[in-house]
Amino acid sequence: MDTWQAIETVRAVREFEPRPLEEAHLRRILHAARRTASSKNRQRWAFIVVRDREMLRRLADVGPYAGHLAGAATAVAQLCPAGDSHWDLGRAAQDMVLAAWELGIGSCPATVYQPDLARSLLGYPDEWECPYLLSFGYPADPALLSRPNLPGRRKSLAEVVREGHW
Repeated sequence: MDTWQAIETVRAVREFEPRPLEEAHLRRILHAARRTASSKNRQRWAFIVVRDREMLRRLADVGPYAGHLAGAATAVAQLCPAGDSHWDLGRAAQDMVLAAWELGIGSCPATVYQPDLARSLLGYPDEWECPYLLSFGYPADPALLSRPNLPGRRKSLAEVVREGHW
């Protein structure tokens, strides 16, 4: 799959097969995060991989839209120093999502609305925060991997792009 095809076809997947990720696939996804460019190459991030089924269920309570974590094969918690910009985490997340998609693995982001719960479950130090988690797994419906995009679901360039000023 080339880069444009991945960008054009990727979609959020919230329901997964009940099988673990192949180790080589997980490593590739994590290497995509590690290789992501970061502001001034500071690489101010850390990632916690969660595969334990009970922990995934508990992590699903960190936010109102995090339920997909409970059925995932793996979750990756994204951490940065407390108060730091989340910009680089977004870049790393998209690289992981696209790397996963190329491998036939679906994913979905979850925003952490309950940071104290996330900290108690994941055990990271006070000087760090976990604003996001990503679920990963092989889609319960494999047709999602090749289903064409629905027409009219994305705004046109004319609706979102201004030239030179508003």
